[in-house]
Amino acid sequence: MYILDSNLIIYSALPEYAYLRPLMKDAKSHVSLFSKIEVLGFHRLDDKSKLYFESIFYSLTILPITTDLIDDAILIRQQRKMSAGDALIAATALQYDLEIYTRNVSDFNWIPNLRVFNPVQF
Repeated sequence: MYILDSNLIIYSALPEYAYLRPLMKDAKSHVSLFSKIEVLGFHRLDDKSKLYFESIFYSLTILPITTDLIDDAILIRQQRKMSAGDALIAATALQYDLEIYTRNVSDFNWIPNLRVFNPVQF
C-alpha cells in the first residue's frame, strides 16, 4: 500500500505521463487530504483538469488530517526545511505504514523509516 504525492496526481493528467493513471485507480493507492487541497486548489485550474482531478479523488482513499498528524508533521519540519504539505504527506505515510510514491524522492528520503519510490519513467 502506498500514498501518492500530489505531483504524481498532477502529472497523471498529462499525455506523456498517462502510464501513471492506473495508480490513480489502484485500490492500494491512498492520498492525503492535503493533496486534494493542493491539486484542486490551484488558482488556474481549467474545467477539464478539474473534472479529471475530481474523478481521481473520488476513486482514491483519502486519509484525513488529524491533530496527531499535524504534531508529527511539525516534528518532521523541525528537523529540516520542508514544505508543510510534504511534511503532512510524510507524517501520514509513517502513521499508516505506507510507502510514498513521488517524483521528488530527495524531498523525503532523509526521513528515517520512510519508504519512498519514484514510479516516473525517464
